[in-house]
Amino acid sequence: MLRALNTAATGMEAQTTRIDNISNNLANVNTTGYKKSRADFEDLLYQTLKAPGAASGDGVNAPVGLQVGYGVRAVSSSKLFSQGDFQQTGNPLDLAIEGEGFFQVVRPGGEVAYSRAGNLKADAEGRLVTSSGFPLDPEIVIPPDATSVTISADGRVTVTQGNSAEAIEVGQIQLANFTNPAGLSSAGHNLFTPTATSGDALVASPGENGMGTVLQGFLEGSNVKVVEEMIDLIVAQRSYETNSKVIQAADEMLQATARIGG
Repeated sequence: MLRALNTAATGMEAQTTRIDNISNNLANVNTTGYKKSRADFEDLLYQTLKAPGAASGDGVNAPVGLQVGYGVRAVSSSKLFSQGDFQQTGNPLDLAIEGEGFFQVVRPGGEVAYSRAGNLKADAEGRLVTSSGFPLDPEIVIPPDATSVTISADGRVTVTQGNSAEAIEVGQIQLANFTNPAGLSSAGHNLFTPTATSGDALVASPGENGMGTVLQGFLEGSNVKVVEEMIDLIVAQRSYETNSKVIQAADEMLQATARIGG
């Protein structure tokens, strides 16, 4: 009975982790470029009471064994990098990546981080920055007298100045990708940082070497599907309740055993 108590407790803890992931997904359903998380689980060790093929008497070997599991545990929280829905904004500094790749931004410490959120702004110096104020890498500066900004599918940024109709190129956005994007570490502020398992960043212009293209005037929404998350939430809640019922049943059986023994 004590084994059942501990096993059911691991099930309740696992469902708590699952609900934590679901709640974060739902909280970020309107976050630009957010990628949903999925909790992954594995079963724990087993106690082998009888090994498969063990002799069961009269020279007969048991066709199956007898093993009792000790529950479950959470092993990872995977980011799913499927494409989010595009939202047309008409803002010339709003960008969406159609396909693979991440925008490169420079954090205050000088290290480069990566993001799918393309809701860019121009700071006081004219640099293109994220909503948190992190500049793009490589740096792109919009002249103060620019009257229009055009960003092509391959990331080239051109502007017109004053009364001139001539377009002047001021830079080109570069994208980065990774061998294993699921290995990136979430750093908040819509940013990811590389790890040993993600591999090194592969940098190229949009549309080259497998990179996606850039859409001006669009944003990529979260890839969270509310209906799917609500279904998963109900399943997790029912699983949690069922495991609690197992603890209650095991406790009642222990009480009955104690009464008999008394």
